[in-house]
Amino acid sequence: MIQIEPAEFTVLARFLRYVKIDTQSDPYSTTFPSTEKQKDLGRLLVQELIEMGVSDAHMDEYGYVFGTVPANSEKEVPVVCFCAHMDTSPDCSGKDVKPLVHKNYQGGDIVLPNDTSQVLNPLHHPDLSKQIGNDIVTASGDTLLGADNKAGVAEIMDAVNFLMNTPEIKHGKVRILFTPDEEIGRGVDKLDMEKLGADVGYTIDGETLGSIEDETFSADAATLQINGVSVHPGFGEKMKSAIKIGANVIEKLPKDRLSPETTSGSRNGFIHPVAFDATVERATIEFIVRDFEDKNLVKHEQELEEIVKEVISNYQGASYSLTIKEQYRNMKHVLSRYPEVTSIGIEAMEYVGIAPILRSIRGGTDGSRLSFMGLPCPNVFAGEHAFHGKQEWVSVQDMQKAVQTILAIAHIWEERT
Repeated sequence: MIQIEPAEFTVLARFLRYVKIDTQSDPYSTTFPSTEKQKDLGRLLVQELIEMGVSDAHMDEYGYVFGTVPANSEKEVPVVCFCAHMDTSPDCSGKDVKPLVHKNYQGGDIVLPNDTSQVLNPLHHPDLSKQIGNDIVTASGDTLLGADNKAGVAEIMDAVNFLMNTPEIKHGKVRILFTPDEEIGRGVDKLDMEKLGADVGYTIDGETLGSIEDETFSADAATLQINGVSVHPGFGEKMKSAIKIGANVIEKLPKDRLSPETTSGSRNGFIHPVAFDATVERATIEFIVRDFEDKNLVKHEQELEEIVKEVISNYQGASYSLTIKEQYRNMKHVLSRYPEVTSIGIEAMEYVGIAPILRSIRGGTDGSRLSFMGLPCPNVFAGEHAFHGKQEWVSVQDMQKAVQTILAIAHIWEERT
């Protein structure tokens, strides 16, 4: 067995560099990528890849970063792609991130200095209890950190650096892909799959050390438009306020089921309102609909429409339209046909001394859509925790283990060929 243990990891230095670049995506933008600032990180990654010797590294007009680690094996090995996304969530500011490294964590609370109301503790962050003696990276309290998914970006970059300088580890061709706009569901909208030229893939965008995910939610977006009746409030008996109709619809959504608040940790899906824009005359409510089973999406959407019909029936003259748009589907539908892709990910973790945890994602990744685009693509841990908020954190030692896992995956594909 070849020892996969870099003499010196560069992942932390890279991560601290990357999170300082604001790459927040914008769901209301009509451009691609949705924000030009995502390309600032893309340009830096290309520069660093070229400095490593990845001669074909480049960023295309859409902000995708590509690169190739040439094969050093004489075998015909499947081309493996490692993928991470460069953007951060619109839910919390990613501007002027000030990362802090809390060395040799010994338990208890971590208070973030710029907002002392932001406190990480093992009660709300159970995985912290597994990090005794490790180094924890957080933001300073007024922004997110950006571990989702710059931890994955940094891990892939460190693994590429190691592969380019360690010929003892045999591997086939490795393709590198960094995407924009994953957080707003557009991460692979403009991706040229023929240009990518990979046979299998792994997104490095998961949470707990050892986790590998071969199943995601299936997802739809539902847009409800309510047409009210607007008149002067002095003659209010004829008014049918779209604001009040919309509020009534939201109020009638189930309280004890079909909501993120009541289904966490289960296989149950939900209907979740994410935006509400309204005047008396017209209101628009944006929902996301999620479930592991495609047939359940239809049931949830039917239930939503029944609620809308019931509410509208009490407002004579008002009307509505409900539009459903498919977002992505459960990647298990594809990965179940290619079990070796996930099993090699599991084997790679065991190879480097990690206990694998096979599980499902109550969400989605670029891998969901890539799988349906012809690239079977499970999701591997990056060590990210508390995504999209000011308490986001990552362990340095977990990031290092992710680097080793990437290296092992590339090597095992060569061994098994």
